[in-house]
Amino acid sequence: MPTPNPDALDFLLTRRSRPAKTLVAPAPDRAALAPILTAGLRVPDHGKLEPWRLVVLEGAALTRLAEVATRRAQKVGMDPDKAAKAAQMFSGAPLIVAVISAPVESEKVPEIEQLYSAGAVCLSLVNAALAAGWGANWLTGWTATDPAFLGEALNLRAPAEVAGYIVIGTETTAPPDRPRPEVEAKVTWVDE
Repeated sequence: MPTPNPDALDFLLTRRSRPAKTLVAPAPDRAALAPILTAGLRVPDHGKLEPWRLVVLEGAALTRLAEVATRRAQKVGMDPDKAAKAAQMFSGAPLIVAVISAPVESEKVPEIEQLYSAGAVCLSLVNAALAAGWGANWLTGWTATDPAFLGEALNLRAPAEVAGYIVIGTETTAPPDRPRPEVEAKVTWVDE
């Protein structure tokens, strides 16, 4: 018989990302962030390729990324509201962990599977931050895939890109739960 972990299952059944705009300082310091990062990297990784890495963004780095996003948006003639939203994601965040998807050349493990592993890191970081008592949210947007932004802001070159920006901070308000999918509508049982 399996040994259940009811606390862990209850956490997973009730977990809820926190809207990034409701997260404020303080954010976890390095000591508090270390176990969150460690837990975040405990994900499925076929071939042990580690096709991801993390960049912790805080303080002046977040201000700089907001400025880079604003310049890039203006250069391409982006809608001002969309540009402001991207800049605010950085300037308004107490701390962001950028999960970099960095596929590794492999005959055995397809690139898409490596991308899924980076996505698993994103969710694992959010869950670890929530379990540690912080508020957390997984964001993306055009700054996650725009090559010019990524090159200037994070010194990334293709095929590397951002699988997710994980915003972590102190929760100011508890969000209401949102409607969840009905299991019966999403699950098909096959027994023959």
